[in-house]
Amino acid sequence: MKKISVIFILPDLETGGAERIVTTIANHLSRDRFEPKILLLRKQGGYLNFLKKDVEIIDINTERIRHSLKPILGEIYRRKPDIVFSGFGEVNAYLAMFIKLFPRTKFIARETNVVTQHVTRKEIKFFYNFYNNYQKIIAQSDDMMHDLIDNFNIKKKKIVKINNPVDFDFISEKLVDSPKPECFKYNYKNVVAIGNLSARKGFDNLLKVFSRLKNENIMLHILGDGKDKDILLQMKDFLGLKNVIFHGRHDNPYQFLKYADLFILSSRYEGFPNVLLEAGACGTYSLANNCPGGINEIIQHQVNGEVADIEDYEDFSQKIMKVLQGNYNRDGIKNSIRSRFSKDIIMDKYEKVLIDLVNK
Repeated sequence: MKKISVIFILPDLETGGAERIVTTIANHLSRDRFEPKILLLRKQGGYLNFLKKDVEIIDINTERIRHSLKPILGEIYRRKPDIVFSGFGEVNAYLAMFIKLFPRTKFIARETNVVTQHVTRKEIKFFYNFYNNYQKIIAQSDDMMHDLIDNFNIKKKKIVKINNPVDFDFISEKLVDSPKPECFKYNYKNVVAIGNLSARKGFDNLLKVFSRLKNENIMLHILGDGKDKDILLQMKDFLGLKNVIFHGRHDNPYQFLKYADLFILSSRYEGFPNVLLEAGACGTYSLANNCPGGINEIIQHQVNGEVADIEDYEDFSQKIMKVLQGNYNRDGIKNSIRSRFSKDIIMDKYEKVLIDLVNK
């Protein structure tokens, strides 16, 4: 039986959510049925080290997404894959206009965000007029799916909802020799937040919440880097938050998640937050801002976490205190995630979509 050739498209393999998911899918597709390749605009990023050796990397060595279209189309024309799987919002948008040039290739877009929340540039929104050219669009959450249908007139039959997978084996490997971080203070509760230091992740709101917890024995550890780093550091100093530490990007965030007393997701909007899944996979209870992007599909109330409005700073700070005084079943938290989002469950859904598409 001829294998189904799939080319995944990403800007790079930096350690972000879309990159993590595409790496997981490419690594775990059945090699009896599929032949995966990954086309990168730039061959760089931490997930290169985790990609299986039999996944060919096509490097078009282009800095800007808008300059990448010609080489991407050239590779598709030359290689004639059965399926092109575009895994990054902006690339998806640009590519949509050119799908009809390749009648023998099926195109899938995996949408990475609730588009109306995330896409502000008019020139990119324009390309969503061609989004129905995709044979299939994968939405990670109900919020994302309804947004595409209601605001971009995407045909409902084109969209399939597949939540993100959690690779428990990968996380277990990363935790084998991971002691408690030295920065976790004895006699303090340690709260962890992880994400790009940008407005969408809402760390400014989180600092305002912690300004109400200054006199408590609670440490906040923020992992990540980004363009708002200096502003957030200035805000930390202005608010006098001695118990807040910015750690920058970390090779092993799971070490922090495993030993944390609480994980907080402060985002203004999400796609389907991997870090919330991974906190649960580490057995850590979560408190998440009530924002668009699948939060309510992940959080099972008082099983693996709770949802609250972070902009009500006083209420959110009191919820942190209450959670930190409680006891939660770490195995129950892990099982809540494993039973719905384990790699095997989600990979079966991806393989079915790919096979059905080729057989149409």
